[in-house]
Amino acid sequence: MSMDATALWQRYQDWLYYHEGLGFYLDISRMRFSDDWVNTLQPKFDKAFQDLAALEAGAIANPDENRMVGHYWLRDPDLAPSAELKQDIVNTIDQVQRFAKQVHSGEIHPPNAAQFTDILSVGIGGSALGPQFVAEALGSVHAPLQIHFLDNTDPAGIDKVLAKLQDRLASTLVIVMTKSGGTPETRNGMLEVKHAYEQQGLNLAQHAVAVTGIGSSFEKLAKSEGWLDVFPMHDWVGGRTSELSAVGLLPAALQGIDIEAMLAGAKEMDAATRVPQIKGNPAAMLALSWYYAGNGKGEKDMVVLPYKDSLLLFSRYLQQLIMESLGKETDLDGNVVHQGIAVYGNKGSTDQHAYVQQLREGVPNFFATFIEVLEDRDGSSIEVEPGATSGDYLSGFLQGTRQALFENHRDSITVTVPRVDARTVGALIALYERAVTLYASLININAYHQPGVEAGKKAAAAILDLQKRVVKVLQESGTPLSLPDLAAKVGAPDQIEAIYKIVRHLDANHRSLTLSGDRSQPSGLKVAAS
Repeated sequence: MSMDATALWQRYQDWLYYHEGLGFYLDISRMRFSDDWVNTLQPKFDKAFQDLAALEAGAIANPDENRMVGHYWLRDPDLAPSAELKQDIVNTIDQVQRFAKQVHSGEIHPPNAAQFTDILSVGIGGSALGPQFVAEALGSVHAPLQIHFLDNTDPAGIDKVLAKLQDRLASTLVIVMTKSGGTPETRNGMLEVKHAYEQQGLNLAQHAVAVTGIGSSFEKLAKSEGWLDVFPMHDWVGGRTSELSAVGLLPAALQGIDIEAMLAGAKEMDAATRVPQIKGNPAAMLALSWYYAGNGKGEKDMVVLPYKDSLLLFSRYLQQLIMESLGKETDLDGNVVHQGIAVYGNKGSTDQHAYVQQLREGVPNFFATFIEVLEDRDGSSIEVEPGATSGDYLSGFLQGTRQALFENHRDSITVTVPRVDARTVGALIALYERAVTLYASLININAYHQPGVEAGKKAAAAILDLQKRVVKVLQESGTPLSLPDLAAKVGAPDQIEAIYKIVRHLDANHRSLTLSGDRSQPSGLKVAAS
């Protein structure tokens, strides 16, 4: 679709969405779909709106685990399908706010200090990405507590975070987030932190709170050890949609972020995206654009470019929300479809010096999403040249890149918000959660189960089990073994490569065995217990 400036301006106005209460704009005019094409999708959207309404009403959305999906109720408890669930949500928000207030006042404090100074959040995936995004977007340098994250099982990464806290560990509040306590990365992080506390003669329980499933083994552990508090992680809230549950609200409240404003922004966006029509519903307009860009098959990647430093982690947050929800092998009818949309991005205008060259002239395998923030900063700006501020340049780079891409037949969406504050961040979270739900319905997949993630966890567990057997055989053997002999004795003759990688890793860390021989010829290596 090519058009002159007048026609383009008219198309911009025809498709512009504006929400007065949120000061929010959505522009999909630079997606080149035609009105006729939109009409062909109307039946799919009619079903998608019904599916979303059913979800909100408490339909079972994850048949594998017989679970509802209720993250929408978190910001509007009146929608919860039972009085018990509603009370649960309200009580959790009250508990979070009360606890944060007591920490800020010093009523709750560590044994050896008058106040907590820092937060160490231990979690992975949805228990890390949302809180990290919000901390980066809304956290203040003058926050009552500074936050740090352990979000992996990388020993060097753990050491680096703990080294930063070394002198303040005694005044650090640890939040451990895990639904069951069985997530290996989080469990490992907690054990590493516990060890660090013990080395300083401290008791982790006196510095720790848990966010976990009620009735879980981890809740029992936290209570039996006398942790400071336990907050609920509900089974009807998936990790990637948990930012507005205790998972995200607790660290945000402790940092002094206005969680009520976040919830209000999300609630207002939810209401705006309940409108059962494409035009006038920003989540539907996003889903329409994604469907158009990728031909309903994810054929193009989503490049997210926020033109604001504080939104740096938004693309990383969206990566999990979108790719874990939409990346599915089969559809709801069991057909193999290999669905998904790849998401990547960093920030503008930094990326104009990085990958925008390829976006403009290289492989046209993407569509862009620009996030525009109207307000430059708190307070006034100096002019960096007559009549122009730093913020004018940022705005100019966004407009210029959008235009340059469109001229070269690369489509884009522009999301515009008035400023980066708690209300806006809540609204953005809700907008994309709901766009994902609608798009999943359009392509007939279940956005709320993730068998691929579980498969990876099972494979990792099998490797660790194999490692235990390898070490046991070597200790019992007493003589060096070749890899084929070792594999045979372990009872895994078809897993020589996996065994080679296990012993190479253990040898590199001087643990329980040594490797000898020519490293460039793995088949000739000998392994012995050390």
